[in-house]
Amino acid sequence: MQEEEEKPHYFRGRGAQINTSNKFLKNRYEADENEDPDDPLLSDAKTQIFYEHPKKIINVVKSPDLIGMYSMNPYQGCEHGCIYCYARNTHEYWGYSAGLDFERKIIAKPNAPALMEKHFMNKNWQVAPIMFSGNTDCYQPIERKLKITRQMLEVLLKFRHPAGMITKNSLILRDIDILQELAKLRLVHVMVSITSLREELRLKMEPRTATAKNRLKVIEQLNKAGVPAGIMTAPIIPGLNSDEIPDLIKAAADHGADTAGYTIVRLNGSIGDIFKDWIRKNYPDRAEKVLHHIENVHDGTLNDSRFGTRMRGEGNIAQSINQLFKLSVKKHLAGRDRFDYDLTAFRRPGEVQQLELF
Repeated sequence: MQEEEEKPHYFRGRGAQINTSNKFLKNRYEADENEDPDDPLLSDAKTQIFYEHPKKIINVVKSPDLIGMYSMNPYQGCEHGCIYCYARNTHEYWGYSAGLDFERKIIAKPNAPALMEKHFMNKNWQVAPIMFSGNTDCYQPIERKLKITRQMLEVLLKFRHPAGMITKNSLILRDIDILQELAKLRLVHVMVSITSLREELRLKMEPRTATAKNRLKVIEQLNKAGVPAGIMTAPIIPGLNSDEIPDLIKAAADHGADTAGYTIVRLNGSIGDIFKDWIRKNYPDRAEKVLHHIENVHDGTLNDSRFGTRMRGEGNIAQSINQLFKLSVKKHLAGRDRFDYDLTAFRRPGEVQQLELF
């Protein structure tokens, strides 16, 4: 009787299954092939929270693809564990791995609200929408306890400053009271990220996120409360979730979404090795096909940093995805109100008090 093939160790509840090496470090830990997977250095250890006190919180996004965009990130690293996340590479700057470390070593910035207020008080600041978050989800699990994002929203309301938000966590509904007040002044727009309606895929690809069903409820409840919200179907992974584009946009439209966006997956830096390991373990029957499709939309490589094409891809597969997305938007979202920020609502508390004297 043939012995059953031993399955590789799998960290449940995590997206990445390996810790890739950090290019900024000279030394790295190498596991012996016979080493116990439950060793503390390898095992799926409890999430750790570290605290950082940066000197600034608002960043200029220096990319021709996102001209004039600002972002603010109350956290670095993300417990959601999305396997494709482009922010994984930034964890290497902190001395960690883009793999498992990204999901279980979370850096919080408790002084972010104070830094925002200081920034808005600067007379040279030119009002422009700021995105929560440019890197990791501002509503990841630790936000329930620390409430840094909520405090930042309070600062936005105090100054009547515009902001955009993108999340895949239903925790955003906790702050619907502040979001409603911002929405009355046309100062906030939310994009809810949904990459698949298939729960089996969601659990493997984004293990600690809200279900697609709950994210659709977020879109519905936000819009019912007067907070404009749309869907971000990103990233689209050809051969894995690309067939779901029409269903995703229809479902979002049925729940009140006002707009939709998408990007095609790109596996830069360490993410390439992390993703290849993940898909070969989870979908061995189609792994090579999916990887070849990704290479097809990025000129033969998984690692695509070319401005202008990296977010949309090129070639026949990329064009088909783009056409499918446009047709779906036209069919399901045509005639929805387009959101525009009111940049004139901004005020500094001290300046308002002076005006009221006259």
